[in-house]
Amino acid sequence: MTGASRYQGRHAPMCLAAAITSLAFAVPAQATDEIQVYNAGIAAPGQFTIQQHLNYVGIGIKEPPFPGGIVSNHSLNGTPEFAYGLTDWWELGLYLPFSVQDGRFYSDAFKLRTLFVSPHADKRNFFYGVNFELSNETPPFAQTRWALEIRPIIGVRNAEYEFIVNPIVDIGFGRYGEADFAPAARLARKFGDDLDFGFEYYADFGRIGSFSPLREQQHTLFAVTDFKAGVLDINLGVGYGLTPGSDRFVVKSIIGYAFPVPGGNNRPSDRAPIGAVNPMAHASLRTFQPGAE
Repeated sequence: MTGASRYQGRHAPMCLAAAITSLAFAVPAQATDEIQVYNAGIAAPGQFTIQQHLNYVGIGIKEPPFPGGIVSNHSLNGTPEFAYGLTDWWELGLYLPFSVQDGRFYSDAFKLRTLFVSPHADKRNFFYGVNFELSNETPPFAQTRWALEIRPIIGVRNAEYEFIVNPIVDIGFGRYGEADFAPAARLARKFGDDLDFGFEYYADFGRIGSFSPLREQQHTLFAVTDFKAGVLDINLGVGYGLTPGSDRFVVKSIIGYAFPVPGGNNRPSDRAPIGAVNPMAHASLRTFQPGAE
């Protein structure tokens, strides 16, 4: 819309049309139901897990991302996430995203995902995987009815540190659909068996092939901790937006529980806040010992 000020007089209708088009396609920061870096951990075969994601935008963008869209400022966003482990390399999941803004509850229908990983990622020095997530979206959340997230997972870990990258591609289908590059990364240090501290980084560069100007991109840095509270896995984080196009202050939480599997492995890998031919069979077989240097 900045270019619109150059047009005067008879170009006013063109200016208005350009402004409307710019508003329709602009994507300022909007709160998301899930703020998480995937680490290739999944539920054990035959095991159900549930996570509750909640994120509150204390200081956010005050304009809607598109006409009729939900404003992220002062919004509470989240989703229950249900997952089931089919094998030691394959997990299925279901999300029911929602948002609460100005005391009103909004439903974002559902998301279905399928996650393929290198088995027993929490015991590997090098691990990887890929998650496919199909979204059925409602008008307050998006201008596209259907969307697909492709989330590769690449990580390295030793007894003290882990570094994980999720170079995510978000694809919207339909008239307003586009493919965006929205990477995420995590660097954390372990303090004992059930306590981690670190940083997570989330970004959205905009449309692939034509990234948005830096001030319109989303870049948010979170300080995070992961720990156990009884049978629950908990992830907490406080985030700060680094660009004008980002929400300035965000608090996130994930609470997870893994249902027991009789006679099996009753604890999933660390992705919770915490048969068939295996397509990930060529993953590194090296493991680390918790007490090793």
